[in-house]
Amino acid sequence: MKNLKFSWEVWSEVQLRKEKGDESLRLAAVDIERSRLFFASTANFIYTTQLPSPQTEGAWNKNSVPAATQLNLETGDVITCLDYLMEKEALVIGTSRGHLLLYSVDDDATEIVGQVEGGVTCISPSPDGDLLAIMTGYRQVLVMNLDWDLLYEMPLDDSPEGVDVPDGSTFSVDYFSEASISWRGDGKFFASLSKVHDSLSLYKKLKVWERDSGALHSVSDPKPFMGSVIDWNQIGAKIATVYDQKEEKKCPSIVLYEKNGLERSSFSINEGIDVTVEFLKFNCNSDLLAAVVRGETVDTLMIWHFSNNRWYTKQEIRYSKEDAIKFMWDLTNPLKLICWTLDGRITTCKFVWVTAVMGNSIAFVIDGSKVLVTPFSLSLMPPPIYFLDFEFPCAIRDVTSYSRTSHNRLAASLSDGSLCIVELPLLDEWDELEGQTFRVEASHSGINFGPLLHLAWLDSHTLLGVSTLDSSHSNFSDRNFLDGDVRPRHYLHGIEISCSEERVSGSVTCSGWQAEALNHMHLEGVIVGIVCNPLTSCSAFVQFEGGKTFECTSKSGVNRVVSLQRCDEMDFPSSCPWMDIAPVEGHTREKPLLLGLDDNGKLHLEGRILCNNCSSFSIYSSSGDGMITHVVIATKQDLLFIVDVGDIVRGELEKNYDNFQPVVAKNRKGENESNFINIWEKGAEIVGVLHGDGSAVILQTPRGNLECVYPRKLVLVSIINVLANRRFKDALQMVRRHRIDFNIIVDHCGWQAFTGLAADFVVQVGNLNYVTEFVCAIKGEDVMETLYKNYTSLPCMKRDKVVRYGESKSADGDNKVSSVLLAVRNALEDQIEETPARELCILTTLARSSPPALEEALRRIKVVRELELSAANDLKQPYPSSEESLKHLLWLSDSEAVFEAALGLYDLNLAAIVALNSQNDPKEFLPLLQELERMPQLLMQYNIDLKLQKYESALRHIVSAGGSYYEDSLNLMSKVPELYPMGLQLITSPDKRQQVLEAWGDHLNATKCFEDAATTYLCCSCLEKALKAYRAGGNWTGVLTVAGLMKLGKDDLLQLARELSEELQALGKPRDAAQILLEYCCDVYNGVSLLVDARSWEEALRISFSHRRDDLVLLVKDASLECASVLMGEYNEGVEKVGKYLTRYLAVRQRRLLLAATIKSEEGLGGYLDDETASQASSNFSGMSAYTTGSRRGSSAPTSISTSTKGRGRQRNRGKIRAGSPDEETALVEHLKGMSLAEGAKHELKSLLICLVMLGEEDTARKLQHTAEKFQVSQTAAVKLADDLMPIDSIDEQAFNLEIYIQNVQKEVQNSDGFSWKCKVLG
Repeated sequence: MKNLKFSWEVWSEVQLRKEKGDESLRLAAVDIERSRLFFASTANFIYTTQLPSPQTEGAWNKNSVPAATQLNLETGDVITCLDYLMEKEALVIGTSRGHLLLYSVDDDATEIVGQVEGGVTCISPSPDGDLLAIMTGYRQVLVMNLDWDLLYEMPLDDSPEGVDVPDGSTFSVDYFSEASISWRGDGKFFASLSKVHDSLSLYKKLKVWERDSGALHSVSDPKPFMGSVIDWNQIGAKIATVYDQKEEKKCPSIVLYEKNGLERSSFSINEGIDVTVEFLKFNCNSDLLAAVVRGETVDTLMIWHFSNNRWYTKQEIRYSKEDAIKFMWDLTNPLKLICWTLDGRITTCKFVWVTAVMGNSIAFVIDGSKVLVTPFSLSLMPPPIYFLDFEFPCAIRDVTSYSRTSHNRLAASLSDGSLCIVELPLLDEWDELEGQTFRVEASHSGINFGPLLHLAWLDSHTLLGVSTLDSSHSNFSDRNFLDGDVRPRHYLHGIEISCSEERVSGSVTCSGWQAEALNHMHLEGVIVGIVCNPLTSCSAFVQFEGGKTFECTSKSGVNRVVSLQRCDEMDFPSSCPWMDIAPVEGHTREKPLLLGLDDNGKLHLEGRILCNNCSSFSIYSSSGDGMITHVVIATKQDLLFIVDVGDIVRGELEKNYDNFQPVVAKNRKGENESNFINIWEKGAEIVGVLHGDGSAVILQTPRGNLECVYPRKLVLVSIINVLANRRFKDALQMVRRHRIDFNIIVDHCGWQAFTGLAADFVVQVGNLNYVTEFVCAIKGEDVMETLYKNYTSLPCMKRDKVVRYGESKSADGDNKVSSVLLAVRNALEDQIEETPARELCILTTLARSSPPALEEALRRIKVVRELELSAANDLKQPYPSSEESLKHLLWLSDSEAVFEAALGLYDLNLAAIVALNSQNDPKEFLPLLQELERMPQLLMQYNIDLKLQKYESALRHIVSAGGSYYEDSLNLMSKVPELYPMGLQLITSPDKRQQVLEAWGDHLNATKCFEDAATTYLCCSCLEKALKAYRAGGNWTGVLTVAGLMKLGKDDLLQLARELSEELQALGKPRDAAQILLEYCCDVYNGVSLLVDARSWEEALRISFSHRRDDLVLLVKDASLECASVLMGEYNEGVEKVGKYLTRYLAVRQRRLLLAATIKSEEGLGGYLDDETASQASSNFSGMSAYTTGSRRGSSAPTSISTSTKGRGRQRNRGKIRAGSPDEETALVEHLKGMSLAEGAKHELKSLLICLVMLGEEDTARKLQHTAEKFQVSQTAAVKLADDLMPIDSIDEQAFNLEIYIQNVQKEVQNSDGFSWKCKVLG
């Protein structure tokens, strides 16, 4: 599915020293290292010139004369062989008189290195350059080394005894050209053709010789070989020869032999009978075979390619008979061909393989004068099979297609210079064309443009093409443009196409076309590619050699003119033979993306490189409207990438595609993730894509076979585009074909939006089997957020629809399943007529609901069963039988669940039917059903409810059964406490309600819900139990209140108060205990002491003064001074700890940054980390450790205040920091934050400061305030420093300094709420 296209062709000329007709070029050799060509002429001149290229062609002029040297040979002696020896850096020359010459071009020196009897007819160096195989006029083969020592000699022909050897002096020049030796690529064998003298015919044999000994390895049967044409391909598998089949009245055929002398395959050249084949040569890759076919009027250079066990004629170049064209392949570039003529004109042709699949997914494969057509969107036919073919008057040079609007046209440039146009019907009308052959006529034109290259459609009526004006093989009729300059020129032609025949719908238009020249433009450079601009009509982009890009436009009007305009922003850094254009939308771009791939595998776009290792690429449109959404890239590592156009526009390729390297399993969850597809066969390339719903990439392997892959990314995008257009049937078919999760149909826009479209979905799909399959696949998860989350470019439509809010994930999943299936069920009932299939589908929606609506499904089956038992069963009903429905439900659901659902309907007969159809053992279910059947109705329902754990229903039924079952109802509520509220509603007897309330209170008390238990006891006047419940819950106010309700005596109340005070002290509530002692026991001393323990300084001082107790005032004063001293010590120690934690944090942070930098620098080299180097930087910061260095109060200093103050000091640090652990850095920051003052500590601190001032200890209060402030500022500054350092990749010791941060914090937060505990008077 590839065509061989001309990329460019350039020329040069060798100015012969003698007049035309007296001298002509005969032989050629090449120095590939220095790009030099050597020619030997019939006048024994050696000409040296540079290989023509696009870079040198512009500098060429008629004064640039190649170097020429005439060899001093004997009179009558002529050059018969010429080759370049790279090891000697000289030419080896053979003459008709047998001289072997070594000519150094640089030194212009000639050396005679040997003499051969009979003359030299052929010189063939081995591929490694170590040996020379020489054929003499006496048909002897000599093998020599580069020291000119003869290694061995053998006769070429099997001459019988008595046959005289001809005298070499009588040989003609043509005789010397009838010899050829070809080496195998590895140099171990060489082959030649030998004559058969014992036959009357001109048959010859193919002989294969061994290099080391010269022994005959194999020989073929006598065959009618043509001349001495033979070539062994570089791979070594095929030896190409030519059969002369004139006796059979057939044209010559090319025959391929194996090393063992056996014929392998053959093919006809499809030319006349009288033609001859010369110069048969494989290229250096052995994938192309070229030959010169000499006819009666013209010589033709033909190039064949082998693919899928068939030889295709890929190019044909015609020359005049007088040119006697010859050629050679470039020794290193397999797609470069060098041709020369007798009069010295040299042409270098550069070919390029291009895909035969055009933008509309139709393949146009060139095979000589035929174009083999295959529409991939209709049928993926593997080559060499094709759908239909077009036969043209002669061989095809280039083709291009146009498929926009309603036109579908093909233009072909032929080797004779004519232009052919074909109009194809729309793809929907191609069914009748399969297998047909259409003969195409050349278009009528008043001017012959010559063979046009780089054909491209500007619009449906305008064609662009490039022609070359050269007298060698172009027949461009207007020769006045030369103006005496013999240089070849390049012209860009605008051609208007029209048709005189009326187009018939569904038919192919092959004749009646007119081609009129609009204008032509002389080009100063060499064009390497043209691609039309699909965004605008009459516009195309033209690329010149070197990558320079111009926009070509055709102005409308009476005189349409084609003009070029420079596009600097779209230039390529180098020539890109493969070029394509991608129109995009939605990315704020006015111009399309112009992509170019050069010979080195670099994919370019607007001066930047998208991929460094690209082997082929194609563009894909998900909607099929021509707007490109993805670029498909195949790399040299045989990986296939699907690239979003948005990523290209935003420059996110490196981020999302890892430089197109095979990166797998990057996430930490152990999930294998990759953004590429492995191409199964090495060397496979992209030849095309199927746009829109096709969502396929077509690959061709080196063997020639085609493979079609469906990348998941393209498939998902296509499905969502189809869903966006509400084409549910097509979407469902694509989901089933590609095995995509059915939930994408629901989740692509949110299930809430789908519920409103369920009716359209059901109507469009139509097939209820497909609907059932869809229903069975619905699940609670959102596949757009789970399974297909990594396909970030999916055009999810949820943002335009109602999105779920405020629901938990599990509840949302259940809601999704039930809501979607309910919508589908309603749609089935409303839109689909009643049929058995519809009823089964409805049962499926009920069974698949979450939770399954089995009872409703059984009710529907019960209705069907009742109808079956009625007289209405005489007519055919639009529903399945109850047995079929029940079996369908059992197939979808758990049989035990269905049996329980049947019991829940209290229909024992239905339950028995379910059990029988579930194939359960009757011994298991019959006793249960019989026992239930013997019970009263309410008791039966009660027992069924208990079995099914439907306790609310069971309570209703047992209460309805009467008062004799009151104990059963009470036991049920005791077993299921959640039923107590319902029991209170159902039971109306006051006495029984009191019992229920007391039982409920006992349950709450047992479950330690003391407040609720006490309230419940109060409702049923159980005061003793209520008091115990309040006391167990620590609610002393409730206890004393209930004691008042119970009217306890004074002594009992006092005793109760003291007991409560002691219990509260034990619970760590000294303030509440003090309040009880002061209010109920009048114990002032112990009350104040407890207030001091509770750090209620102001309250303790108030009570002391209110009772005029100086001893208590002194007690408060001493306690406050002691507490202030302890706090100052704690705060000072806290400042020290903050410094240690921060120092350790900086050290750990510095080490991690150094490790990260080392890993990044050595990632590509695969090196290993040096832990000593990594830890070097951290030693500057880690002079001390917060985990190993002690302090005045031990390593747990940050928690000492909170211990002494019962949790009201600094916030507790949770967890333990382990040095060197992965989370040490985070744990250090959390510890620093945990050292902040808690709100309770701030309140107590402010109370203490006020108390000290009231007691005249102003200096102590000031010192305490300054110490606490210093600690809080240090802690706040350290946390801020750590937070600022988190996102930074390097540490500046000057900027990240704690002292600097402390100064900044002092300025910023002095008036903040965090420092509201301070007293301004204390400074």
